[in-house]
Amino acid sequence: MKFHSLLLLFTGLAFSMNIGAQSDPVMEKIVKIGQTDNRTMEHLDILCNRFGGRLIGSDAYENAAIWAASKFEEWGMEVVMDEVGELPVGFNRGPWFGRLLSENGMALHFATPSYTSGTHGVQRGHVLIEPRTEAEFERMKGALNGAWVLIGGVNNGWPIDISVEADSLRDSIKMVNADTEKINNQIRRENWNNRGTDKPEKELLPMNEEPALFYSEMVAAGILGIIQSSKTPIRVLYDRKNVHNMTFETLPTVPDIKLDEHQYKLIYQMAEERRYFQLEFDIRNHFKMGPVKYHNVIGVIPGTEFPEEYVIVGGHLDAFDVATGGVDDGSGVTPSMEAARMIMEAGGLPKRTILVTLWAGEEFGLYGSRSWVSRYEADLDKVSNMVNRDGGPTVPVSLTVSAVQMEDFKEIVEVINTIHPDFPLELKERTPGPRPEKAWGTDSGPFAVKGVPTIGFDCGDPKGYNFSYGEIWHTERDLYNKSIPEYQEQAATATAVLVYGLANLDHKLSREGYYVEKEKKRK
Repeated sequence: MKFHSLLLLFTGLAFSMNIGAQSDPVMEKIVKIGQTDNRTMEHLDILCNRFGGRLIGSDAYENAAIWAASKFEEWGMEVVMDEVGELPVGFNRGPWFGRLLSENGMALHFATPSYTSGTHGVQRGHVLIEPRTEAEFERMKGALNGAWVLIGGVNNGWPIDISVEADSLRDSIKMVNADTEKINNQIRRENWNNRGTDKPEKELLPMNEEPALFYSEMVAAGILGIIQSSKTPIRVLYDRKNVHNMTFETLPTVPDIKLDEHQYKLIYQMAEERRYFQLEFDIRNHFKMGPVKYHNVIGVIPGTEFPEEYVIVGGHLDAFDVATGGVDDGSGVTPSMEAARMIMEAGGLPKRTILVTLWAGEEFGLYGSRSWVSRYEADLDKVSNMVNRDGGPTVPVSLTVSAVQMEDFKEIVEVINTIHPDFPLELKERTPGPRPEKAWGTDSGPFAVKGVPTIGFDCGDPKGYNFSYGEIWHTERDLYNKSIPEYQEQAATATAVLVYGLANLDHKLSREGYYVEKEKKRK
C-alpha cells in the first residue's frame, strides 16, 4: 500500500472519531494501566520463547510478524504489512550438539553463523590442523577426507568467506607463501650446514596467516567441516558476503564451527601432538527455497485533527538466531507494542497519527528503516518525532531536547514522573550538533540523516542490575532472562506517555536549532 493511500485511509478514519477527547484523563489511565496491568514481559515471553531468534528469511521472523500484526488488530489498531524486500533463500536454525570423543571426552560449546551449512546428521571424524603451504596440503590431502579441520584466526562473528572473490584472494596469498617457502627452505639448508659453527642461526620468514587458506581444496578433498577458535560468549552473525547471491543449488556444503577458545586450545594441542581422537557434531542448519519476502509491521493509531502528521515509535523485530533476541531488540519491540496497547486500552484519540513500527532487517543493515525513509522521503517533514528503542533493557532516566522544545516536553515529563517513584526522569537541554551524514547503527539513523528529530529516552541502570550490552550483543546470551522486568515495564509506560503526549501537541515539534547545519563551501 502506498504512503499517500495510507494518508487517505487515516484521514477517513479520523473523521469518524470523537475529536473533542481530552488528553489528561487518557494520560492518567495510561499510567494506571502501566502500574497495574503491564504486559510487556508477556509479549517478550512470546516473542523469545515461542518464536525464538528472528532472522529475516526465517519462519521465526515471519511468524513473529504475523503475531505482532494480530495483536495490533486485537487492540483495535489498523495494520500495514509494509513489504521491504526479499531474500533468494531462507534459513531456519535447529538445535546443535557436539562432543570430543577421547579419554577426556566432553560436550563441546560452539555455534555456527546463520546461512551456513549444517551436518548430514550426526557426523564423526578425526581432527587435523589446516595446511598453510602447498607442500603441507600435498602431504596430508589424503587424510583430509572425513576430517574436522582446525583453522587459524579468531572468530569475529562472520563465517569464512567462501565467495569466488575470496578464492581469488587466497590464490594470491598462496603464491606469496610459495615464494616465502622457497626462501625458508634455503634458510633451513643453510642452518643445517652451519651446525657446529659460530655462524648464528637464521630466522625463517613469516608466512601470510590466512584462515582456511586451502578452503576449496580441503572441501574437494572431503573434509567434514572447519573449526575456528571463538571468545565467549560466542558471537555468530550471518553470511553477508554470499546471502544475496545464494540459490538453492549453490548453498554452502560444509559447517563453519566457532568453538569455545578454551576447548579449541585443548583440541589443538591434542592434534598438534598427533594423538588419535574424534569429534562428533550434529548441526541442524536448514534452508528453504526462496524468494522469501520480509516486512515492517506497522500498527496505526489514526490522528483526529492532524492525521497527515506522524509520531513514529518502535524497534526492530528481527534478531540473530544464535539466541532468542530477548534484548536485541526484544527490549525495544515489546515496550513499543505495550505502549500501543496502553494507549488503545486508555481510549486514546491522538491529534496526530501514531505509527508503531516494528522494523525488518535492522541486523542486515537497517533494511526496513532505510527502505521506508527512501520510499517516503517526500513526506518526512510531516514526521514530528521518531522514537527508537534499541539499547537494552535499562530504564529511562532522562530526555534530552533542544531549547525550543523544552516547553513541549515539560508536561509530558511531569506525567512520566508519576509512574514510579524509583525512576524519576530528568529533562535536559540538548546542545545542537551537525546533522549526521551517514546513518548510525540503529533504525533512527536513516531518519536523523534526513533531519527528522529522533528524541528518545536516555537510559540507565540505577538499581545496579549489572547489565552488560556487550555480553549479549549478537551472542548466545541474548535471551529472555537478560531483560529486567521492572525496567521494561517502566519503559513501556513512559513510552506510551511520551508518544501520546507528542501526538497531542497543538503543533509538530519544532526542528529549529535541533541540528547545526553546515555552511556550504564557497566556490
